[in-house]
Amino acid sequence: MNSNTTEPERLVPLWNSNYVKVWVANFMIFFSFMLLTPLLPLYLKDTFAADKQMIGIVLSGYTLFALLIRPFSGFFVDSFPRKMVLLVCYGLFSILFGGYLVAGTLVWFAVFRTLHGAPFGAATVANSTVAIDVLHPSRRAEGIGYYGLSNNIASAIAPALAIYILHITDSYPLLFWIAFVTSAIGFCINATLKLSTRELVKDKPKLSLDRFFLTKGWSEALTMCCFAFSYGVLATYVAIYGKEELGINGGSALFFMLLSAGLILSRLVGSRTLRQGKITRNAAVGVSISVFGYLLFAWLHNPIGYYGAALIIGLGNGHMWPAYQNMFIDLAPHTQRGTANSSVLISWDVGMGLGILVGGIIAEHFGYHWAFWAAWIVNVMGVAGFFGYVRNSFENNKLR
Repeated sequence: MNSNTTEPERLVPLWNSNYVKVWVANFMIFFSFMLLTPLLPLYLKDTFAADKQMIGIVLSGYTLFALLIRPFSGFFVDSFPRKMVLLVCYGLFSILFGGYLVAGTLVWFAVFRTLHGAPFGAATVANSTVAIDVLHPSRRAEGIGYYGLSNNIASAIAPALAIYILHITDSYPLLFWIAFVTSAIGFCINATLKLSTRELVKDKPKLSLDRFFLTKGWSEALTMCCFAFSYGVLATYVAIYGKEELGINGGSALFFMLLSAGLILSRLVGSRTLRQGKITRNAAVGVSISVFGYLLFAWLHNPIGYYGAALIIGLGNGHMWPAYQNMFIDLAPHTQRGTANSSVLISWDVGMGLGILVGGIIAEHFGYHWAFWAAWIVNVMGVAGFFGYVRNSFENNKLR
């Protein structure tokens, strides 16, 4: 069905079979990802006696490789059959969980973890682009918001389950196996997709930058990097910080549950305004709420600040993320949908990678409190950029 259809919006199904499949497959990607991510700093410390700076270096490699592959992922999903690209990337993502099981040294673990970032980056671009393709144009903005719920629900369940399993079994390898099986199920689900043929990009100049990054979205990208930097610091070091400084051994599970609860609630509320086309309004609400959450976390070094910030940041990011994704898509022609989708993820990866790496260095030399203050300061810079330039720039340059 094309974008010129006059069929009433209320009669157009949002949850068609292909959309449900990619939604569930995305849940599987992030479930397997989030099952391990919050516990990897503890794993590296317990198994290889890695210090804070080394943990940051090892874990930032994953984000670095995801970042490096993102621009090419957008090009590939625009230039080749998307289902083929999706299955190849998703399959490699699943297989590389096996590397964690055989890595007997910190160096080998770092190698497998870093390599794993590439298929993760490519699979998330391909999967989310397919999700956009299978949505009716009148439900696309709303559907993008609901699509993100798969990330959020996975992020709510997986860390809590991982901490419970580790507490019961004291077995990191078991968690690696669960992640492998979960991602393999997602691959099988995507293998059943039935996608229609579409226009491929064939006539662009070979060295054109916008084949790999949506240059029109440069200001959106810079501010997104700031927001991701803050989240990268917080999400990576929250578990080890809670354990070492607040005496919260299993509390990071509740932290991520509250964070995800905020994300889910705000996406449900925000999807209605996204459907009405109020994209910059959603983004403005989101960044304003989030910056207060990061301030609370940096300021209050107690359970109130710890858990309260989780809910507030979740509420803010749940509004901000789908709004920003819609902004990138609305700045791009249909033939650059994959590029637009990869561009927002590239921006997030750059910020996340810098947050993990710089946060680890700051925490090692100055302590966690300074790392979290740095996260807040960078977030303020992003908020200032959004209100000072991005909001008006998007309204003046959007194509839809």
